[in-house]
Amino acid sequence: MIKERYRRNMNMLSESEIERLASTKVCVVGCGGLGGHVIEMLGRLGVGSLTVIDGDVFDESNLNRQILSTESLIGKSKALAAASRLAEVNSLIDVTPHFTFLNEENCDDLIRGHDAVVDALDRMQPRRLLEARCEALGIPLVHGAIGGWYAQVCTILPGDRIFSRIYPAGTDRGIESELGNPSFTPAVTASIQVSETLKLLLNRGELLRNRLLTIDLLDNEFEIFEL
Repeated sequence: MIKERYRRNMNMLSESEIERLASTKVCVVGCGGLGGHVIEMLGRLGVGSLTVIDGDVFDESNLNRQILSTESLIGKSKALAAASRLAEVNSLIDVTPHFTFLNEENCDDLIRGHDAVVDALDRMQPRRLLEARCEALGIPLVHGAIGGWYAQVCTILPGDRIFSRIYPAGTDRGIESELGNPSFTPAVTASIQVSETLKLLLNRGELLRNRLLTIDLLDNEFEIFEL
């Protein structure tokens, strides 16, 4: 029988799909602007096991947009805050926080065994590493990035190698370093990343595979480009 907390997920999801979500395992890399929203939504959907990874702590500049950030958490671990938040939202979820940055030494151990990985990073070096290791381990990767009014989302299956097509060689910081990070763009982008993750986990709908969704919230333009 479906628990009352998931009742409003029906009839968008069937009872069997809700039950299936409870046995899935997702890794979210980055617990900041994008990652906080992603983690919250996946937990409320009932994804059974979440691994959350971030070696950073909150600072005052995070308060404008990061859903997990509060004044009382300044200087505290983002990953541990994510786990604490989910314990309050949905105690049925098994949350494993890692207060560490992704690197070549720990990447495989951190992401191995997951049904999907969500990219909520803000630098290209760890993103490229994540794409390569997801490919090696056969794990789908859901990418999202934001900058100011703008964002992009795509889903990368092993072998697609999308980052070499959408990011110039030698770049590391994203355009958000120039355009800023407001509160609303990460929320919109994370919602679409969660939708893509849900479709992956349930094998439903059409994925943004080999296609890049670009989002312009200033002029309300959403476009999909074939890659």
